[in-house]
Parts: sequence; structure tokens; C-alpha cells
Amino acid sequence: MKIIDYFKSPDQEHWMEAIGKSDWKGGQYLQSLLRESRLKERSGASTRLLLLTEGDELISFCTYAERDDIPAPSLSPWIGFVYTFPKYRGYRHAGLLLAYAEDLAWSEGKTALYVSSREYGLYEKYGFSFYKTMKDENGQDSRVFRLERMHKGA
Repeated sequence: MKIIDYFKSPDQEHWMEAIGKSDWKGGQYLQSLLRESRLKERSGASTRLLLLTEGDELISFCTYAERDDIPAPSLSPWIGFVYTFPKYRGYRHAGLLLAYAEDLAWSEGKTALYVSSREYGLYEKYGFSFYKTMKDENGQDSRVFRLERMHKGA
């Protein structure tokens, strides 16, 4: 398995099509943002789309971005659009992407990493803690989770 950055891939069309095959409306929305070249406009210029792959097969994906669906400029960076294809679920593949995003955040000197979700029990098993309920860009309640950087010796 390999993690690649969609925006650095020479096979963007292939990966965009693979994302569109997800059975999740968020995946369809992500595909439309990619097709219209609007993901970085929505989420920030430094947005990365991380793809967990095996050959030309897409296993899981997520974004690592300045912004997500919670209008809170003081909170950054965000992990968003987290998805694992059904036949790969149960093997903690999303955890590989979350760990990769965590490494990116810490290498950039960030002290916390955020994710917005309506899921229960998913992000907690990867070290995230419930931060608070906030309104998303559509005015819906969303649970925000935070992972704080642990300093050595702390």
C-alpha cells in the first residue's frame, strides 16, 4: 500500500473517477470539486488530497486542509472527506491516512489537528478527543474532534 497526493499524481483523472465510485455523497461532492477545480478554493491553497492505494486500486482517501466545513478560521489544519471503500473496511486503513496527516501537521509546526464528523467512536480510536459541537457551513450540528500534539517528555 502507498499514500499518494492526488495533486502530485500524473493519474488525476483515474483517481477522480475512483473517488466518484464511492457510495457516499461526500465522495460525489469531492469528485465534483475536483472536476471543477474548486477544492483548493473551498479548502485552502495548500490542500492535499491523500489517497491510500494498492496499484491502481483506491482503498481510502481524505483531505488535509486549512479549512473544512466548519467556519472557524482559528482552527486549522483539518482532515476532511474521510472515506474507505466498503471491501476494505475493518482493517484500520483510514488510520494510515490519519497518521500521515498527523505527521504533516506536526512537521508544519501545528499544535492540533481537527476533524468534523457526525460519526461516533471512529476518530476516538485514533487518538482524537471530542472538542465541541459546532455548526457546519449548512447550519447543521457537527461534532468537532481535536488531536493535540504531544511533546516529548510531557
